[in-house]
Amino acid sequence: MAQKDELPVLGGHPAEERDAAGDVAFRFAGMTPALGDRLTLTISDLAFGGEGVARVEDFVVFVPFVAVGEVVEVEVTEVKKRFARAQLRHVAVPSLERVKPLCAHFGECGGCQYQHLAYSAQLRLKHKQIADLFQRLGRLDPGLVAPVIPCPQPYGYRNRIMIRSQWDKFKQRLNIGFLRADNRLVVDLEECQIAEPVLNQQIKQVRAKPPPRGGIKMVLRIAPRGWEVPPDSFFQNNQFLLPKLVEVVRDRLRQSGTRYLVDVYCGVGFFSLELGDQIESFVGVELDGLAIKAARRNAAARGRANGEFVAGAAEELLPTLLSRFAARATTVLLDPPRKGCRLEMLQLLRQTTPAQIIYVSCHPATMARDLNILCADGVFDVAQVIPLDMFPQTMHVESVADLRSKSLTPEQKASLPMPAA
Repeated sequence: MAQKDELPVLGGHPAEERDAAGDVAFRFAGMTPALGDRLTLTISDLAFGGEGVARVEDFVVFVPFVAVGEVVEVEVTEVKKRFARAQLRHVAVPSLERVKPLCAHFGECGGCQYQHLAYSAQLRLKHKQIADLFQRLGRLDPGLVAPVIPCPQPYGYRNRIMIRSQWDKFKQRLNIGFLRADNRLVVDLEECQIAEPVLNQQIKQVRAKPPPRGGIKMVLRIAPRGWEVPPDSFFQNNQFLLPKLVEVVRDRLRQSGTRYLVDVYCGVGFFSLELGDQIESFVGVELDGLAIKAARRNAAARGRANGEFVAGAAEELLPTLLSRFAARATTVLLDPPRKGCRLEMLQLLRQTTPAQIIYVSCHPATMARDLNILCADGVFDVAQVIPLDMFPQTMHVESVADLRSKSLTPEQKASLPMPAA
């Protein structure tokens, strides 16, 4: 190994650094950038999460707010052993898909990642990212991923936002808005371009009568028409694409031919009640007790009497609930939080093998991980994955996966190995 004084130099910095543990990270072929370096890079890809991918020889540099094929000038802000992050300083050669963002705070506010991209480019990008994640994490055929269904309203669609207050010691006043893209400070703003206009009026009202201090979070919400939703309970935040989401799930349920539905993480009963006319009987389970009470009232308001809602932990209640219905005639609908399903839930589904699982998720990476577990040893097959762009201008995307079980004997089920977490 070369001596320290013989190491190559990039941008005037010695080609050696120490990480937080004090370990030396030598630069690949003398080309690893250092903190503060100004580089000219060509963007080769966009990673899930929105950061552009560029390379300095074998070393990866992540840059936000760029497009594939662009030549950009950046400043390195973080260096690790195998990658670095940099801030965009100038776009030397812009992509033909680059557009002017509608929001004056884009690039500063952390809410959006893709306003600089034409909407058609966002849809293609999200499809590629989902397909890549399913291949890499789920070990699934990327050809199973359908094109992303677009939102009819790419701006002004959110019916729920959370704004924060934070004391600005330099301005000597409160900042009211969203967290920055690069730190935990709050960007002071008067409107959000992806929020429905009514919510922007609510932002103005909050600013006119601000909270008494910093550190307060305020949820602004438009109540969904025809649904009772407690303040802290979940409901889809895009009413413009929600009918299409229901259509997709209904179609997959119809194709399965099942007669019973177990709706796990059912919230206020949205899917159970939207699908209730297609099945003989349903049961919804949810840990949020207030949401379950609302689900029962939502069912009564619709005259939906062929099912029930049960409060409790799904992992504990599911064995009893599944025993009510014949597995070969049952669909289990999973709509878990962003972190995905617990391993106990996935193992139980592998043992009970309902005819169909419809998995709805806003996080493709955790969905791919869970589908990999469910499909191990050929217990389930993925029939199709249908993405829907419920979150235009952002890195987020909703997906619906349709899984079908294979016919296994009790002996085969008993011999199945339990997949690792």
